Amino acid sequence: MKKKIYIITTGGTIAMRKESDVVIPSRLGNQKISELTGLEKFGKIETIDFCNLPSPHMTPQKMFELSQLVQQLVDMPEVSGVVITHGTDTLEETAYMLDLTVKTKKPIVLTAAMRNINELGTDGPRNVFSSVEVAASKYSVGCGTVICLNDEIHAAREVTKTYTSNVATFDSPGFGPLGIVDEDGVFFFRKSLRRMYIKTEAIESKTCLIKTFTGDKGEFIDFAREQGTKGIVLEGFGRGNVPPELMSPVKRCIEQKIPIVLVSRCYKGRVLDIYGYEGGGASLKKAGVILGHEQSSQKAKIKLMVLLGSSKSVEEIREAFEISTYEPDTRAF
Repeated sequence: MKKKIYIITTGGTIAMRKESDVVIPSRLGNQKISELTGLEKFGKIETIDFCNLPSPHMTPQKMFELSQLVQQLVDMPEVSGVVITHGTDTLEETAYMLDLTVKTKKPIVLTAAMRNINELGTDGPRNVFSSVEVAASKYSVGCGTVICLNDEIHAAREVTKTYTSNVATFDSPGFGPLGIVDEDGVFFFRKSLRRMYIKTEAIESKTCLIKTFTGDKGEFIDFAREQGTKGIVLEGFGRGNVPPELMSPVKRCIEQKIPIVLVSRCYKGRVLDIYGYEGGGASLKKAGVILGHEQSSQKAKIKLMVLLGSSKSVEEIREAFEISTYEPDTRAF
């Protein structure tokens, strides 16, 4: 049977054009994506116009609705894979939402463009073509949600946007790409073993991400608690350390059963309970803070929303974040 691959369009620069010196969404942008020639060699291509939004306009709820649509599609026996076009600014968050909430071994590939459709050297058509090729490849099965731009394949859990304008913007610091698309096919070199599937019917959007800074007194943590936040991702320094003045606001949250997940502003390495001074990682963990290990703050927030939406307790949330890095989470496979 011929492979059937869905392309879901959501907007972004890949569906924009420049008019009067500014780049704006184009009504024809998503249509042009579906009109690319040569895709038919990879299988039967069908297109769904999900939305046409700049990616800063994407919300966690919209991401979750997309996840539900993708789950419906991959549950169809005749569907071999799904490609999603998206804006680059929040692509990694949407990709990670899908990786956490869609249960399948079928390829899910997100792609985008750094140059709009009428800009010299636009990268959108090539990225779509390569992504469909990845979605059609038997080697993509079981690799989870990935992104494919600039002929590199990256894991949703590991990838981040590193450059504001360069076409080679997406990278996986500390990990590297899963594989590449070349003239003679798709080549994978490794898989991401730290994936996790979380079954949920909803997400908890009332969470926040707070970045600490030198001289921070913790007012933002107290404000978030007073506003009724259900969970906090706290981006600290280095190994996972914060100014000492944050200890009291943190403890007030923990007393109210508000989970706080600690991550680092460093884009390589893990947070760990090494430093025992006031505000150090060890003192934070002793107070009840959850260690986010190597997760970026934006992805830790996506994961926290999903876990809270599935009604996980604070201890269940802790287990989901602090699971041993030496034992692959087989629930993902």
